[in-house]
Amino acid sequence: MRDKLPALLAVIVVLLLAAVPLIFPADTANTLSRVLALALLAVSLDLLVGVSGMPSLGHAAPFGVGAYTAALVARDIDAFAPVALLAAVVTGGVFALVTGVLMVRTKGTYFLMLTLAIAELVHVLAQRWSGLTGGTNGLYGIPSITLAPGGEPVTLAGVRYWWVLLVFLVGFAVVWWTSRSTLGRSLRGLRDNEERMGSLGYSTFRLKLVVYGIAGAVAGAAGSLWVAQNRFVSPEDLAFEVSAMALLAVVVGGRGRLWGAVLGAALVTIVRDDIGASLGGRGPLLLGLVFIAVVYLLPHGFAGTSWRRLLVRRFQEKKA
Repeated sequence: MRDKLPALLAVIVVLLLAAVPLIFPADTANTLSRVLALALLAVSLDLLVGVSGMPSLGHAAPFGVGAYTAALVARDIDAFAPVALLAAVVTGGVFALVTGVLMVRTKGTYFLMLTLAIAELVHVLAQRWSGLTGGTNGLYGIPSITLAPGGEPVTLAGVRYWWVLLVFLVGFAVVWWTSRSTLGRSLRGLRDNEERMGSLGYSTFRLKLVVYGIAGAVAGAAGSLWVAQNRFVSPEDLAFEVSAMALLAVVVGGRGRLWGAVLGAALVTIVRDDIGASLGGRGPLLLGLVFIAVVYLLPHGFAGTSWRRLLVRRFQEKKA
């Protein structure tokens, strides 16, 4: 029974999420759509950081590439949501593979700084290439998605939210399956001792390039969800802040625990956009305080903490 409990909880959570538009107003569905887009980005980053031991400060790059691709496809070709999604997945994955050929040859601090450098180059390119990206003004006039070829644009926030939720669940399943597969076990070995994996005959370059490509493709899918919800994309969606928010979500949620990255993304989005707005725009300051508290009180994040053991210890301390 205990083995089936996580699966049962997952089913209950999915059903509750699916019921949101039927219970809550449209603003709640819009907020959760943003949360799910950032959560999918954070989950793809956790595949690199937590599972593979490849910390990145430039994961906004494939996210932004996917977002721009989805926006251009929807505006100039077809607003059919699966078409824009597929284009974003392909471009995000190809971008990660092309740049990864250079980056995965490094590790540690060098890898971290190189991902940041590539992301900043793409950010500047988006600002300067105004003919394609709209420059600092961004791309606007993106039509609402359609869920059937030639169908009517989706105007209901709840229906759009269901599309975002569906894509998130598929993307999460891809990352979860990857982390539990033979490839995932090899990636954990790579994280724990890359030299030993090389001595056992594994091509560490190939392993890192494959996982980098998968993470980039899922990040591209997250970018398409961001555009489907906001109908706008700008160079700020490629900025360092986006990468930092995704990494913060991973750390707060618990590295290597994919569902923890989802919790972290929800916390980051709500604190920054909702609670911070009610505090006069002090969301970043509040986020910093939350991050400091988590690092000191929950060094393994929410998902990596044994709450039962922690509560028992606190109770024993009070009793003593």
